[in-house]
Amino acid sequence: MRPEFANELVRLVPRLRRFALGLCGNGADADDLVQAACERALANAGTFAQGSRMDSWMYRIIQNLWLDSRRRLRVRGTVVDPADAGLHDGGLAARGAEDRMQLSRVFGEMDRLPEGQRAVLTLIAVEGLSYREVAEVLDIPIGTVTSRLVRAREALAVGLAPKGGLQ
Repeated sequence: MRPEFANELVRLVPRLRRFALGLCGNGADADDLVQAACERALANAGTFAQGSRMDSWMYRIIQNLWLDSRRRLRVRGTVVDPADAGLHDGGLAARGAEDRMQLSRVFGEMDRLPEGQRAVLTLIAVEGLSYREVAEVLDIPIGTVTSRLVRAREALAVGLAPKGGLQ
């Protein structure tokens, strides 16, 4: 394995963790997912085409591992630990509680999204990838990226809209 490969993989870990957190909804599962992806990447380092984008390759590995785990664990619900999500209230406990509740609602609504919409939304909204980059990472047409993102945003807007009464 080339030292540059390992160095680039280490530099990507924070971005990979954000993507995994967006998919998993909690820090422990995100860390496990990133670790599994790094193990797979290291085991398959020889197949990585030098000169290609490692971030795209790693995002695809993470997504495939996540989809596999979702298929195996359909029955298990998403657990959100706001502390792992990096939510800090700066001493404002009341506001912090509201933030944690809202974050929990967002993760809950994201968990209801179809897997393809969730991956697109996370790559664009959390990782800041362009539509073209997402299309390359997920190996789908750019029109599919656009439609999945629109449907994901609409579903989140409906799911997070006030339902009347006290919220």
